[in-house]
Parts: sequence; structure tokens; C-alpha cells
Amino acid sequence: MEITISPAITEKIDGFKIGFIQYKDIEVGASPQMLKGRLQLFQESIFFDLQQKGVTEIDGVAQWTKIFKTAGKDPNRYRHSAEALFRRIQKQNYLQTINSAIDLNNFFSLQYEVPIGIYNLDNLQGENIELRLGEPGETYIGLNGRENSLENLIVASDNSGPFGSPFVDSSRAPVGEETKNAVQIIFLKPSLSVEESEKLTKSLMDMFVSIHGGEGTFTVVEN
Repeated sequence: MEITISPAITEKIDGFKIGFIQYKDIEVGASPQMLKGRLQLFQESIFFDLQQKGVTEIDGVAQWTKIFKTAGKDPNRYRHSAEALFRRIQKQNYLQTINSAIDLNNFFSLQYEVPIGIYNLDNLQGENIELRLGEPGETYIGLNGRENSLENLIVASDNSGPFGSPFVDSSRAPVGEETKNAVQIIFLKPSLSVEESEKLTKSLMDMFVSIHGGEGTFTVVEN
């Protein structure tokens, strides 16, 4: 699977880049106690940090809020997924364990302060994913159970249309215990260098493979 970024995004957003990881022959199941414990402790630490500062003061949250605004999506109505996680924790509405893949995704989203999507590769169509801006009238049913407007939202699209975004993913390709092959998109901070981006992307991939087995390959894409 290849991934490309539409010029409409890179022309608007300086430094836009993503980490792209492909996994094959993985085993998704209940999270190991190590991951559950780290996720719980990390959320408690974040909760106490947020007593001293606001969510919008977090560097990655602020950078992605700016991206939404620059792309033409109201960040007050459409909060990116990393901001939504931090706001949950601020209310002490801690994330509950779902499965090993989703829990790890959430952990790294909090650690890197950016949206991260993970998708069941076998539910995607074609050999290319394009990151582009949603068009007028485009929608999909999200994992939030609602029909979501995609206009001016950065979306990941395959041959069948959009399936993911840094706002909320669609219900078309969620990762569950039946998933054997997956792709992961890290919506990196534009301020990061390519070298830093590669280091973070590889770190996530290595942790994922250590828990789920299988094989992983990664790349960082700028345009």
C-alpha cells in the first residue's frame, strides 16, 4: 500500500508530514497488563498536569488546532482526536481498555500529542491511500455513530472514498481481534524534523510489533 499527500494540503500547511506504518500477520487481543498499567498511570499524570495548564496549551494540540483552522475546518466545532482525548482526561473520564491495538494507539496519541489512526488493511480498497481535503457534501458514518461532514477536513481516502481523518475515523475499517493486517497513520507535528519524525514513527512501530507480533515497515511522507 502506498500513501500520497494532496498538494492542496501541503500548499496550505507548512511542514505537513505523516508517519505511515504497515503491519502484516499481527495478533490483536486484550491488552497486556504492562500496557494497561502504563496507559492508566500516564492518564493520571496528564490529569494532574492539566490542573496547571489548559489543553490548548499542549504543543501538539495547538499545532493541530491551527492545521484544522488553516484547512478551513472550525476547530471549535471539530476538535481533532488528540485534543478530544486530552479533554476526556481533563474531566477524569479516563480511557477504558478496548483492545491491544486501540489502547496502544491511544497511548502514543497522548505521548506524541497528535492524532493517530489505525485501520484494518483488509477492509481498504486499492493500492493507494491519498490524504486530501474533503469535498463539499462528502460525509461518512464515524466511530462516534454520527454522520460527519468531511468538507475541508483532512481525510484518508482509498478507491471507495474517505475512511479516516484526524477528527474521527469511519466505521468502515476499524481494527479488532479479527485484524491480521493494518496500516497506521501518525499525523505528526509540522514543527518536527524528518529525522525526529522517523524516530517517533519507528518507536511506535517497534512497540506495536513487540506486542502484536508480525512485521512492520514505516516511512515518513512530506508530499
